[in-house]
Amino acid sequence: MSINKVILVGNVGKDPEVKHLDSNTAVANFTMATSDHYTNKSGEKVTTTEWHNIVCWSGLASLAENYIHKGSQIYLEGKIRTRSYDAQDGSKKYITEINADTIQLLGKKSDGTSAEGTKAAPASGVSEPVITAGSYGNEDKEGDDLPF
Repeated sequence: MSINKVILVGNVGKDPEVKHLDSNTAVANFTMATSDHYTNKSGEKVTTTEWHNIVCWSGLASLAENYIHKGSQIYLEGKIRTRSYDAQDGSKKYITEINADTIQLLGKKSDGTSAEGTKAAPASGVSEPVITAGSYGNEDKEGDDLPF
C-alpha cells in the first residue's frame, strides 16, 4: 500500500494562470508559499519559505480563476507529481507539482465583515464553491485537538 497525499496551508504567490484545453477542460497553475518558523541555537527567530507549483483541473480551475489571487491564504490537499519536459537547449528538465484535489480559502473576505471561507469539494466536478465557517477541520468530530 502507498499513499501520495499533501496538505498545505500557505499564501498564493501569483494570480492563477488559467488555460482552456481543446477538450474544453480548464487547468489553472499558480505558486504557493509555505513557511516554517523556528528559533536557532543563538536564540534568533528564523523563517524558511518553500515554494510549491500548484495545478488545478476543471471545477477547481474555475474556483482558482474566480476566487484565488496573489496573497490569498488557502488550505490545499493534493498529490505530488513530477514530470519532465525538453528544454529549448535540448536538455531534459524536471518539475514537481502539486495536483490539487481540494482547496479552501482561508482568512477574511475582501469586505472584512466575515471570516468565512470558500471551500471546494474534491475535484470531481465542482461548479460553485460551498461557503463554510472558515475552518478547514471536520466540524463533525468533537474533541479532536489539532497540533497546530
